Amino acid sequence: MEMKKLVEMSQKYGKNPDFVLAGGGNTSYKTDELLFVKGSGSSLATICPEQFVKLCRKSLNEVMTKTYSADEAAREAEVLGDMMDARCKGEEAKRPSVECLLHNLFPQKYVLHVHPAAVNGITCCLKGAEVVAEMFPDAIWTDATKPGYILADLCNKRMAEYKAEKGKDCQVLFLENHGIFFAADTTEEIDTIVGSVMDAINGKLVRTYDFSDAEYDVDKAAYLAPAARMLFNAEGKSVCKFVCNKELAGFLKDEKSFEPLAKSFTPDHIVYCKKAPLWIPYCETKEETLELLKKLHKEYVDANGIIPKVIAVEKLGCFVCGGSYKDASTAAEVFLDGVKIAVFAQSFGGAAPLNDELSLFIQNWEVESYRSKVSLSAGSAKRLTNKIAIITGAGQGFGKGIAECMAADGAYTVIADMNINSAQEVADGLCEKYGKGTAIAVMVNVSDEDAVKAMVDQTVLNYGGLDILVNNAGIARAGSLEEMTKPTFELVTAVNYTAFFLCTKYCTRPMKIQNAVCPDYAADIISINSKSGLAGSNKNFAYAGSKFGGIGLTQSFALELAPYNIKVNAICPGNFLDGPLWSDPEKGLFVQYLNAGKVPGAKNVEDVRKFYMSKVPLGRGCLPEDVAKAVVYAVEQKYETGQAIPVTGGQEMLK
Repeated sequence: MEMKKLVEMSQKYGKNPDFVLAGGGNTSYKTDELLFVKGSGSSLATICPEQFVKLCRKSLNEVMTKTYSADEAAREAEVLGDMMDARCKGEEAKRPSVECLLHNLFPQKYVLHVHPAAVNGITCCLKGAEVVAEMFPDAIWTDATKPGYILADLCNKRMAEYKAEKGKDCQVLFLENHGIFFAADTTEEIDTIVGSVMDAINGKLVRTYDFSDAEYDVDKAAYLAPAARMLFNAEGKSVCKFVCNKELAGFLKDEKSFEPLAKSFTPDHIVYCKKAPLWIPYCETKEETLELLKKLHKEYVDANGIIPKVIAVEKLGCFVCGGSYKDASTAAEVFLDGVKIAVFAQSFGGAAPLNDELSLFIQNWEVESYRSKVSLSAGSAKRLTNKIAIITGAGQGFGKGIAECMAADGAYTVIADMNINSAQEVADGLCEKYGKGTAIAVMVNVSDEDAVKAMVDQTVLNYGGLDILVNNAGIARAGSLEEMTKPTFELVTAVNYTAFFLCTKYCTRPMKIQNAVCPDYAADIISINSKSGLAGSNKNFAYAGSKFGGIGLTQSFALELAPYNIKVNAICPGNFLDGPLWSDPEKGLFVQYLNAGKVPGAKNVEDVRKFYMSKVPLGRGCLPEDVAKAVVYAVEQKYETGQAIPVTGGQEMLK
């Protein structure tokens, strides 16, 4: 029963973004002999009983009375070893929360440790101790100190002093630059205390934050994002999210305004965002800003020995980098939490971040390094891991199948389609199957230049760059010379030919920037052409002509883009006989070819199907996975560009 209540309390606060940051926080339940505390790397929002670590309280009590090495690193290693030894039999594979010593100090059965931004507006302000003494006279305040054993030792002394003075045990503990602890013998009592504390703080707030959309220079942001991504990881194995809102824009007006965010507030901010953002002063042009970014980025790395995760650009926004979408998104969430804290701290005398000594200690602390690695683990690498790909026409048919296969291979996929509802459905399905951020849906008319540019900008601002364009969107309109109209011919040309030019023009812009920052980096343009691009097609000249032209563009683009290490290839699939292009009952090619008389003697759609099936030596129509394998091949093949790769079951072969 007690464990059920512990899980319920943990999930309740863990799912509330006002209380828990980046899946953090921790909870515990204790008996006289045992402590059940959240395991490191577990998320409160989804925690289950098996993710709590069972420890012997007697062993934890002995830690607080034991003498350890005077050397800081040796002491932390010794304490960690004793904490691990306190685990009960069968718990050896688990690692207890870093604050388990603190949880053990409270005599109450239940303990909740969370990091509400409103609370941290006090714990990270200039007058924290004074504010807490005035507002919460029954609470304990502890000054900022090194986490782990040193913090537990300080709190142990403060709690003993409190009990000696007031004749009762403390239930609320404020930790400077660290959050708050609540303790009680029932979860219902904890809820009551939490509600009382939060109501009191909210009643004192002068104002709250405004995270509504802000205007910014989209061209400059989209120009800088690929560079920030590559500076974080020279192989492009990273994601860079652009962040901007009205509140953040106020802090980015100038360097003085940014001072409250120039250093980290809590250990969580250091774990996920490092100890300080990189500040980039305003430059008039995007080109000047890029050169300054590269210069100051190198100076930051040389001075600090680490790569910045947050890059703040004056009068623009922030670029938040990570080794995966999850990593970058978590860092962005934590950074924006810092913005909230800075706003709330204005109600209590102004912001006060961690000092340099504590920041450096936490950054190098083994316990926090472990927590970061566990919580941000991206899993095993796949063939396209961290590759960012736009697939046009991905709301159905070949495009949908290609996107599904690429996502399964580890790529982040942009589902671009005129039918935004279909695109969103595909993107939602991929995120559900492979994780949040795996895909986004973008509405685009590939024959419209502004829409194509907007598609690329949206991709770059969400993921930080672009590695692969799969130019898949296409239409087919069959008909003889006498039947074909000029508007229909021009429509086919616009979607199948002109759109390839437009998509390549705008997609190669971030690719060129990535290559300029890291010359060994390579990207790919892959056009889904057709077997009709390899051989003429009777009474289907509009389609075949556009596809022949696409092969010409492929070869020409390959020559032009080779100096930028951008490979350009075409995949020429056979007939996807079961896809909507062929089988749609109203507009499909089976119906079009039947009506155009393209198959002599055909009396119905089934006759047309059999005719085309008979032309394939391997005896079946082409499938999306066949094309997807060719796409991955084209990406992995480092010495092939300007090629038209047949995937036709032998129906068409290179001559």
